[in-house]
Amino acid sequence: MNILLFGVSNVGKTITGELLSKSLEYDFYDLDVEIKKHLNTTLEVFVSTGTLQERDEIRCKLIHFLISKKGSKVIAISPLSYLQGIRPLLSLDDIFSIELMDTAENIFDRLVFSDENDIVYKDDEYKNKHRDYYLNEINKDLGWYKHVYRDIKNHFHISGRSPKEVAEALIEQYKFDQNNL
Repeated sequence: MNILLFGVSNVGKTITGELLSKSLEYDFYDLDVEIKKHLNTTLEVFVSTGTLQERDEIRCKLIHFLISKKGSKVIAISPLSYLQGIRPLLSLDDIFSIELMDTAENIFDRLVFSDENDIVYKDDEYKNKHRDYYLNEINKDLGWYKHVYRDIKNHFHISGRSPKEVAEALIEQYKFDQNNL
C-alpha cells in the first residue's frame, strides 16, 4: 500500500507522514528530500530551474520511482500544480491519496522558512511583522490547490491538531492497519 499525502506548504505533510509511517511500520519518503538526493541539489536551486510544469514533471517521475519500490510506504508530496504525470496513479488499488487541509491561520502558525542551503528556521518576529502578506499568500495557495487536488478523493481537515493527533485520526478514520492494507 502506498499512502500519498498532498497539501499546501506548511500544512504538516512531512511530520504527519513520518508519524503515520512509523505507526503503520511503513517506509517514509518526503518528496522534497528525495528531489535533493536524486538531483544532488538544494530546493532553492531546484525551484529556480526550468518552469513549474517542468519541475512538476520531474517530481511526478520521482513519485513513480518511489511507488515502484517494494513495500508499503507513506510519501509526503510537495505541492504539485500539474498532476497529469500521476493522475493515473490516483485510481490504482494500492494507492491511497489524501489531501491534508487546514485553515490559513493554522498554516500560518506552523510557517517556517529555509535558507539557500535548505536549513529550516523559525523567525516569528519577521513572520508576524508580515502576517497579512503571508496569510494572503496562504489563502491564494489554498484556493489554487483546491482546484488542482479536486481528483483526490480523500480530504482530511487537520483543524489545528498536532501531527501526532492527525496521524492517529488518519489511522482511525481510514481504518489503516499494517496487517490489512
